[in-house]
Amino acid sequence: MDATAAVTSAAPASVTEEQPPHMAAAGETKRKMIMVAMDESEESFYALNWALDHLLNNSEEETTIITLINVQPPFSPLVYPAGPVVFAAPTMVEAVKKAQQENATTILSRAFHMCTQKRVKAETLILEGDPKDKICQAADELHVDLLVMGSRGLGKIKRAFLGSVSDYCAHHVHCPILIVKPPKAPHK
Repeated sequence: MDATAAVTSAAPASVTEEQPPHMAAAGETKRKMIMVAMDESEESFYALNWALDHLLNNSEEETTIITLINVQPPFSPLVYPAGPVVFAAPTMVEAVKKAQQENATTILSRAFHMCTQKRVKAETLILEGDPKDKICQAADELHVDLLVMGSRGLGKIKRAFLGSVSDYCAHHVHCPILIVKPPKAPHK
C-alpha cells in the first residue's frame, strides 16, 4: 500500500494527506523547490541572480532545487500565395522552430551556468505555448514552493495592450510568487 494514502488503524477517521513529492518525511532533508521563469530579457537574469543571492541558505536540513523554465510561444506558420491555393512553408516552419529551440537552450544554458557558479542544483524546462498559462501550469504540476519572475516595468498602457506575464501569474498561480524589479537607474 502506498504510504501517502495509508489510513492508520488506531484512528480510523483520520486519513494521511498526500504530500507533494519534494516534502521531506521525518528525519529527511527538506527540499525547497523554486521555479525561476527565464526569457531573453536582462530582467529575468537579474531576478535569477537576486534569488540566488537572497533566497538560498546553505543549511544541511534543507536542499534547494531551482527549476529554470523557458516558454516559447507557439509559432503560427506563415503562408504565401502560390496560385489559387495558400500553402504553408514547411521549411520555414521547421527553421523557426529550430531557432526557437536554440534560443531557449541559449537562455537556459546561461541561467544554468549562473546556478552552477553558486553551487546551486538546477534543472531546466523548455515548454511551448502561452507563457502565462504554461508557467502557472508548470508551477502547479511541480508543486513549487516559490515562483520567481523578473518584471520589465511595462507602463500601464503597454501592460493593458500587451499584457504582463508576471501580472497574470501573480493572479493565477497557486503558490507564492516573487516579482523582482531591477533597481531604477539614477536620474542624471
